[in-house]
Amino acid sequence: MDLLPFIEKFRRRFAEVEALLGAPDAFSNPARGQELTREHARLRQFVADGEAWVKVRSDLADNRELLAAEPVGSEMAVMAADEIQRLEAEEVRLTAAVQRGIIPPDPTDSRNTILEIRAGAGGAESALFAADLLRMYTRYAEDRGWKVEPMDSSPSDLGGMKEVIFMVTGEDVFKRLKHESGVHRVQRVPATEAQGRIHTSTVTVAVMPEAQEVDVVIKPEDLEINVCRAGGHGGQGVNTTDSAVRIFHKPSGLEVRCQDQRSQQKNKAQAMMVLRSRLLERKMNEENAKYAQQRKDQVGTGERSEKIRTYNFPQNRVTDHRLELTLYNLAAFMEGDLDPIVDPLMDDEVKRRLAAIEA
Repeated sequence: MDLLPFIEKFRRRFAEVEALLGAPDAFSNPARGQELTREHARLRQFVADGEAWVKVRSDLADNRELLAAEPVGSEMAVMAADEIQRLEAEEVRLTAAVQRGIIPPDPTDSRNTILEIRAGAGGAESALFAADLLRMYTRYAEDRGWKVEPMDSSPSDLGGMKEVIFMVTGEDVFKRLKHESGVHRVQRVPATEAQGRIHTSTVTVAVMPEAQEVDVVIKPEDLEINVCRAGGHGGQGVNTTDSAVRIFHKPSGLEVRCQDQRSQQKNKAQAMMVLRSRLLERKMNEENAKYAQQRKDQVGTGERSEKIRTYNFPQNRVTDHRLELTLYNLAAFMEGDLDPIVDPLMDDEVKRRLAAIEA
């Protein structure tokens, strides 16, 4: 891929944006001003990486020419060889940075994110693993300085979770978590297994960017809203008032329930947030389907054969089937060390989007 045309194009656009921001009326429209400011920051980094890439390529050419002209083993040849090794590594790094900058930013990447974890095949063991995944994502969020806010949950026996919905807020949350959507398969000996046999269970995870009101229009007459008493373990005031809210969206058939807040109004606001995000997810999937000949549902049915990742506890192994990547650090992974798989998934997305641009 020839990067020079892209570098020149973005360099011109950077100069245009700087001129627009320097105009007296640059922030007369605050929304437009903020948009230009974000674009300026992105372009500034891209131009810096692009200029560094051009210089590294030039320095590489000079040092290769010097190496070819000097006697083998001479001091100048050794110095040139060392410099070439350093520059080649820098060229790889800068090439990846420039390629990432070429891809148009996804406006949803910077949004807060709603995660829904549901027990799938496997009964009580599936619910226990759903609780383990909740803990895993919570640890990951804490390590990155994100905030986790519970929205709804349905506990099971033995301390598991039939279903849990929560919001994660912070920087680039959806960008880093969106590839977690799908069926997660676990292979381990359940605590209730007397004969030590390994069981296979599944949990489904859905990851949705927080929808804004402008993304999805919801008509009041399309909603059926009911309030009821919250269930679960609860606490003082939780199970004694009609604070839980259930919203049914008639056109889509989607139903949302939120009960983790004591205030009925807060539960209603959160339920509407989840509904908007689910509708946005559906809209995004429909748009993506226009460009894909075949696209599976984000979560699938929860059957064991449908999986994006396998967690094998006896072998301390986690395998991501989309990348065919296997790591033998499952214990650390379950403690929230997800980046060894999250980062390659993000790199894979960059490659696929670059291939689409080239095509």
